[in-house]
Amino acid sequence: MELVWPAERYLASYVAALERGWSADNVRGKTAADEELKKISQDRAGFLAELVDREAKGPPVTLPDGSTAQRLPGYRRWIWDGEFCGSIGLRWQPGTNELPPHVLGHIGYAVVPWKSGKGYATLALKWMLAGAKSEGLSYVELTTDPDNLPSQRVITANGGVLVERFRKPAQYGGADGLRYRIDLR
Repeated sequence: MELVWPAERYLASYVAALERGWSADNVRGKTAADEELKKISQDRAGFLAELVDREAKGPPVTLPDGSTAQRLPGYRRWIWDGEFCGSIGLRWQPGTNELPPHVLGHIGYAVVPWKSGKGYATLALKWMLAGAKSEGLSYVELTTDPDNLPSQRVITANGGVLVERFRKPAQYGGADGLRYRIDLR
C-alpha cells in the first residue's frame, strides 16, 4: 500500500469506487460522490487540480447542510495498492494550529468498504502525520462519531488522545462527536 498524489493514471479506479457508492465525504455520501462524478466528466484535469490546493484557490467547500464555506489550504492523497483503496486529506490555516468552527479536523480519511480491515487507514494516517508536520503544525485534530469504533482505533493507534466529546456545528446536524489530538512534536 502507498499514498499517491491524485493523477490521471489512477482516476479510472477512483471513478469506479464512486460509481460503486463510495465517497470520501462520509457525511454527504452519495450526493458528494455524484458531484465529483459530474466534475470529473466535465473537467478531469480541473478536478484533479482541486484535490491538491495548498493555496486555497479552489471554489468554496459545500457543507453537509448545503451551505458553503471558504476553502482552506489542503490536499488529498489516494490510498493505492494496485487499485484505489481510499482517500486521506489534510487541511490547515497557515500560521496556526487552529481551525475555523466549520472544519471538524485537520485530517479526514475514508477507505472503500471492500478494502477495510487491512490496516490501510492506520498506515495512511501515520504517513499523513509527517505531511502535517512539514506544513508547520505542532498537532492535528481529528473527529469521529462516538459509534465509529474502527476510526477511533485508527486514531489511537497513531497516538491520538481523546480531548473532548462535543456537539457538531449546525451545518453538521448538531450530532455528538469525539475530538482527538495527535501531538507532532
